[in-house]
Amino acid sequence: MYVAVNGTRLYFDVEGAGLVPDGPRMRAKPTLLMLHGGPGFDHTIYKPAFSRLADVAQIVYLDHRGNGRSGGDDRGAWNLAQWGDDVKGFCDALGIERPIVYGASFGGFVAQAYATRHPGHPGKLVLTSTTAKVDFPTVFDAFERIGGARIRAIAETYLLAPTPEGSATFLKECFPLYRARPAANDDGTRRTVMKGEVALHFNGPDNEQGRMDFRADLARLRCPVLILAGGRDPIMPMAFSETIAACLPAHLVRFERFPHCGHGVVPDDPERAFAVLRAFIAEAA
Repeated sequence: MYVAVNGTRLYFDVEGAGLVPDGPRMRAKPTLLMLHGGPGFDHTIYKPAFSRLADVAQIVYLDHRGNGRSGGDDRGAWNLAQWGDDVKGFCDALGIERPIVYGASFGGFVAQAYATRHPGHPGKLVLTSTTAKVDFPTVFDAFERIGGARIRAIAETYLLAPTPEGSATFLKECFPLYRARPAANDDGTRRTVMKGEVALHFNGPDNEQGRMDFRADLARLRCPVLILAGGRDPIMPMAFSETIAACLPAHLVRFERFPHCGHGVVPDDPERAFAVLRAFIAEAA
């Protein structure tokens, strides 16, 4: 489905009813808004795993502007301020109030942009395997620790000066190391609508990935924040999440560490991750 938001068409999908029968009344479930990683990927990275939460929340999957199936080819609008404002505009267009916004990796960047620009809007926030500020040497050290010197060199080549060729090598050699447990197959990647030009525009120290810094602005948040981080994550090391936690108002933070998990946490330990998410969704804001 498509909806017009801030001058473009954004693709979204919905799983589960928002109102469900509950004895003599109708019960409203909270909206869980999923912001995908990348940039250049789409929302399907969350399917079918997150379907198991459809009994406690109405799940709304969104493709960011310029990503996946969404419109928006103006590179001047491929920035975190616009992507963050698109989240607010999308919710306004659909009448979504007090959403629980889940952002993993790049989706976490967008979630922070949205929440710091519109701090009164989210009901809750989930930041998974993400960062408020990228420290490239820490990323390269993590890749070397997990994959060795050759993998570190590949990561440095792509992330310091992104090119299509470097991206292809990075996806082939480094991307499989995001998970601590090897994936059973590559179907998830194959079915993703990839737009590599968005990553080339955004990634690297000379682009917005290198300039972004939410650390000071995180103090403005007013909603509960759940942070999930993996100890074997090479691209968003756990230290990044520790920094986010330290920058947020302490009474809002719940920090769950997964020492043996890689990037995204959920693929490596779905049982514990979904138990934590269920509890967070159920808690009163």
